[in-house]
Amino acid sequence: MNKAQLIEEIQKLLGKEATKTCAEKALNAVLAAIKAGVKKNKKLQLIGFGTFSVVERKARTGINPQTKEKIKIKACKVVKFKPGADFKASK
Repeated sequence: MNKAQLIEEIQKLLGKEATKTCAEKALNAVLAAIKAGVKKNKKLQLIGFGTFSVVERKARTGINPQTKEKIKIKACKVVKFKPGADFKASK
């Protein structure tokens, strides 16, 4: 599913009175709030859905797939998602 398909699904769930523009604004607002929450608190938990958290990835050695040369990959921070129990059960 891509973003356009997700917007259509949101529009269906909101009902006949909702427009695509309204659904897109709702999606963009939720995504912006998730980004802000993770950036500010380093963790955002949505009960029943899952938890977004910032984790530190250590520096490591990798291999350039084109040249097979070993390269150093710097340490960085990445966002991790851990699904909640309800989300896992909905498969």
